Amino acid sequence: MKAIPEGQYVKHYRYGLGVVTESDTRQTSIDFDLHGLKRFVTTLMVVELSNLTPPPRVRAKHGAKVYARLESKKPGGKAASGEAKESL
Repeated sequence: MKAIPEGQYVKHYRYGLGVVTESDTRQTSIDFDLHGLKRFVTTLMVVELSNLTPPPRVRAKHGAKVYARLESKKPGGKAASGEAKESL
């Protein structure tokens, strides 16, 4: 099998539908809707080209915990947490 163009929507018998993220004669990476990114040997993989359009990719939304952790990594945030440990 030849390289598949990036952005092509494909169907795999096991992982379902996905979008080709990169492909050459040796290796192909596909980002599947339900199973995430998988890599295949291009000459061995079995996929069907789909004429459907891929759904829009939604970026993950960060919750309050992620923002709190990012705040603690700032220079002022580390000093405040260090002072609290010393007082214990």
